[in-house]
Amino acid sequence: QVQLVESGGGLVQPGGSLRLSCAASLSISIFSISTMSWYRQAPGKQRELVASITSGSTTHYADSVKGRFTISRDNAKKTVYLQMNSLKPEDTADYYCNLQTPNLGPYWGQGTQVTVSS
Repeated sequence: QVQLVESGGGLVQPGGSLRLSCAASLSISIFSISTMSWYRQAPGKQRELVASITSGSTTHYADSVKGRFTISRDNAKKTVYLQMNSLKPEDTADYYCNLQTPNLGPYWGQGTQVTVSS
């Protein structure tokens, strides 16, 4: 069973930064071919894609976070990161890590809460 463990959430003031991490419990070889994504879900809203990164490190961002968030991956550590800068109150949500390979998944983490408030 694949496990994804997110960390790094918390309370931050508007304009601040947070770095989320998601560690995967599977082999480096499988992680390396996975597409990794971050989703978020705010109270009363649907879950939405925030950013994704392919096995070839091609990235995609939601329009609402372009220029502020950066997704990256470290295959040796089997970890994907989401650097979030210039945070806004509307970024407040539970953030979820997602893993998808050509033959496995999707798998989801348990989520980490991000609250942007003064």
